[in-house]
Amino acid sequence: MKILVINGPNINMLGVREPNTYGNLTLGEIERKIKDAASTDVIVSFFQSNHEGALIDKIHRAYDEKIDYIIINAGAYTHTSIAIRDAFLATKIPFIEVHLSNVFAREQYRTESYLADIALGVISGFRENSYILALAHILSINDKLK
Repeated sequence: MKILVINGPNINMLGVREPNTYGNLTLGEIERKIKDAASTDVIVSFFQSNHEGALIDKIHRAYDEKIDYIIINAGAYTHTSIAIRDAFLATKIPFIEVHLSNVFAREQYRTESYLADIALGVISGFRENSYILALAHILSINDKLK
């Protein structure tokens, strides 16, 4: 099974950016935790960009690469990007939306998601564990399909 983890704008600044909200771990440290949590028969790859078009291109390439699932933290694009939504609709790759912070306990505009209604689910507020919970769900789906 192949899983792609996509991170959007400003996620590359983790560890520096608002640690009270996002925690102290860097993106690299979170990626290592995800890899450690994956089973040996799972290939996990990572992509981060601050550019909407690059994120869309990566979702399109994931279709060609036969990625089975995507875990995405689209950052602020969660609340603004119809184009990222359309990329998921076009490719039909199942995905889980994740957020490090509890977006529902923050500013009102952060409670709106252009992705949530087409995602397998949304995991929010558990910092790096949001990714681990998404991975665990994907692994449990895969186990049921065996």
